[in-house]
Amino acid sequence: MAGLSLAGVTKSFGDFDAVKDVSIDVKDGEFLAVLGPSGCGKTTLLRLVAGFEKLTAGEIRIGSDSVSSGEFNVPPEKRRVGIVFQNYALWPHMTVAENIGYSLKVAKVDRAEAKKRIDDALALVNLQGLGERRPANLSGGQRQRVALARCLVAAPSLVLFDEPLANLDVHLRAAMEDEFAAFHERTGTTIVYITHDQAEAMALADRIAVMDKGRLAQLATPRELYSEPANAMVASFIAQGMVLPAKVLTSEDSGHCRVEALGQEVVVRCRPGERPRDNAQICVRASDLVAAEAGEQGVDGSVKRAVYKGGAARIEFVPAAWPDVALHFEQREPNPFEAGSAARLRIASGWLIPAESAA
Repeated sequence: MAGLSLAGVTKSFGDFDAVKDVSIDVKDGEFLAVLGPSGCGKTTLLRLVAGFEKLTAGEIRIGSDSVSSGEFNVPPEKRRVGIVFQNYALWPHMTVAENIGYSLKVAKVDRAEAKKRIDDALALVNLQGLGERRPANLSGGQRQRVALARCLVAAPSLVLFDEPLANLDVHLRAAMEDEFAAFHERTGTTIVYITHDQAEAMALADRIAVMDKGRLAQLATPRELYSEPANAMVASFIAQGMVLPAKVLTSEDSGHCRVEALGQEVVVRCRPGERPRDNAQICVRASDLVAAEAGEQGVDGSVKRAVYKGGAARIEFVPAAWPDVALHFEQREPNPFEAGSAARLRIASGWLIPAESAA
């Protein structure tokens, strides 16, 4: 297997930069998810790594080999990159084994060697004994595993996943997440996983690259993305975070600051070295907002909507003094809040978005 290095990668279509100055180093054996909203550049990035698109600027290296730059482009078939597509792309007239072994047939691999590699690939994806079936006789999850086996049989140095679970139902997605995690643990394959689904990325990846308008917004572990977003885009995109205007009053210690937000003073987490400043922003999660007890300071407002979630409700709240601000929090049963009722919320915690990103 091999790692992947992107250095200043840019892809332009006329005056439009689909990908702009992206630099990422993926370690050998790492599982990297590339996450972002539609149109953020994640699929273009995958096509650049696969060799389907040519770079405008920058360089891509797979292992120690340079495969793409502004001057040259190694064709896809010579990159030893495996791809698992969203639509599986299985030939319906071929058996499972024939689908998996097609690349070996084209490469004129010895029949006995090809059979061994096909059997090994079937075993890796837990499809032993199904080699003679047709794709039409398989479940959606089994077809996805056939697509994965077809990718693996060619012994790629890097595997790319292009939204592989998008066509599956919710229950099957959860099962396939377990399959992918187990596969990665068994093989140690270097994986780049393109998705718009945050739950998938959080569950599977060692690190997540969040893309925004063609640029890399943040590269971090799932926990870091959730608890310490680098900018307002990441803060609001990940787990529906709420970005609130704030004023930094004091630096309490190396990891906490006192801020004023929505008329309330609150101690929030922050990076070391933060100083008092105006025009700051904080990120708060639903778990950071709680109903204020009698006599506690808080933010007065009204409940816009209460959505039952099974054992708890999502409460959507509008502060009276800031009607353009939308807040939400979770309330376990019994739920005293209903649409139109008055309430007072307290900001219990949050994260101060770093100064260089908070403008």
